[in-house]
Amino acid sequence: MEESGCHLEHPAAATFRQHVLQGDWTKADHDLQQLHELLENDVDANSLVEMKFLLLEQKYLEYLEAGRALDALHVLRNELTPLQHHTPRVHQLSSYMMCSDNRDLYHRTKWTGAGAVSRGRVLERVQNHLPARVMLPPARLMALLGQALALQAQRCRYHTSAPTSPSPLHTTLLQDHNCPRERFPMHPIQILNDHCDEVWFCKFSPDGLKLATGSKDTTVIIWDVDPQTLRLTQRKTLEGHLFGASFLAWSPNSNYLIVVGPEDCHELWIWNMETDELAFKMSHSRDDSLTAVAWHRDGNKFVTGGMRGQFYQCNLEGTILYSWEGVRVNALACPADGRTVLAADTHHRVRSYDFEDLTDSNLIQEEHPVMAFNLNPSGTLALLNVATQGVNLWDISARALVRRYRGLSQGHFTIHSCFGGANQDFIASGSEDNKVYIWHIRGEEPIATLSGHSRTVNCVSWNPVYHGLLASASDDCTVRLWGPASAAIHD
Repeated sequence: MEESGCHLEHPAAATFRQHVLQGDWTKADHDLQQLHELLENDVDANSLVEMKFLLLEQKYLEYLEAGRALDALHVLRNELTPLQHHTPRVHQLSSYMMCSDNRDLYHRTKWTGAGAVSRGRVLERVQNHLPARVMLPPARLMALLGQALALQAQRCRYHTSAPTSPSPLHTTLLQDHNCPRERFPMHPIQILNDHCDEVWFCKFSPDGLKLATGSKDTTVIIWDVDPQTLRLTQRKTLEGHLFGASFLAWSPNSNYLIVVGPEDCHELWIWNMETDELAFKMSHSRDDSLTAVAWHRDGNKFVTGGMRGQFYQCNLEGTILYSWEGVRVNALACPADGRTVLAADTHHRVRSYDFEDLTDSNLIQEEHPVMAFNLNPSGTLALLNVATQGVNLWDISARALVRRYRGLSQGHFTIHSCFGGANQDFIASGSEDNKVYIWHIRGEEPIATLSGHSRTVNCVSWNPVYHGLLASASDDCTVRLWGPASAAIHD
């Protein structure tokens, strides 16, 4: 500070801190008056009274602890009470005069006693009322270091994992953060050949422990995920989906799985994943086309619809709670607000529908059909697969196109993309050129192109818990698993 001439805080603030931590309350009160003179209009009178109250409260408790009952009573009557501030708290403080000993005092006050810990907490509470230009906020250096690490992780091309520790002290700042490609889920680790026809959809469960794959062969296969080896083993085959299984939706608690089919399908199946048994099959009308479905965030109801204008909200027993006539649905998603439902329709739009007020509004307008879309976990971003265009990222609240991702081949097939990584910093999508494309959310060019499938890749799913695992489903009748190089297949 001497060399730069830059002071992190005013000298009066440094003196105030020293006196508070030493428990010199008379000098601390004098320092506070000096600080108030520096603040001008930055701190109102009520804040000054609050800061003074915090100091006097600590002073009072320390007198009680030291057995100086008369001094404590003087603080209570002549200093705290005249402030006319937090009167119920003053009454509570007065009751502590009756404590039999210090152990009783600590128990009733939930106070740790005089010393650096309790005085430090008082100082932090006082600092909440002081601008940073006057007194340096507590742990400011750690906050800045944490921000620096978070920014480096965001800029890292292959960073998919959550931080192992929130403290910057557990990592190095001597060099920029850089994750190696070998840890990124771009290496083939397993090929699942159990379906006998095109695989239309795949989805990891929210708990990350199961993968569901739906196929034209009328089956859905449930796979168990081994978190250690990142390998999958077949758990159960769910049969009877006569029209094929083109879309699957896990309930938020991973206990239920909804299965719907292609355009001619008028049935919806809900499977209980705790028992691996069919909970019920819903068929409202043979004229229905139930091709899209989404769970509400509370897991107590879902919405479903299709290309023929059906749009229903249902409970867990399949009872229709609300219906909306004439909405031709391509894809559905439920934001976290619990009221609205977002639906992509045949007019190249994504619209918001409120089933309680029966109101709707336009959110997104594309120039070509929206074949599929999904939301990030916070519900702030929408990822759209648009016919002949590719993958587009939209900001929901701003109703603005954020980015168009390049490289993939998207015609009029239904291709499903997804968000991925610990911080949802990556985008992955299938493609009609038989490949899987991965982008960093902030860049338009792919950072990885995964080859191995021999026909169109219809869907990709990034494991929401074990971020080093990615699944892709293809018309070549296989599901491929991608992971780090350490788990890769070796020919």
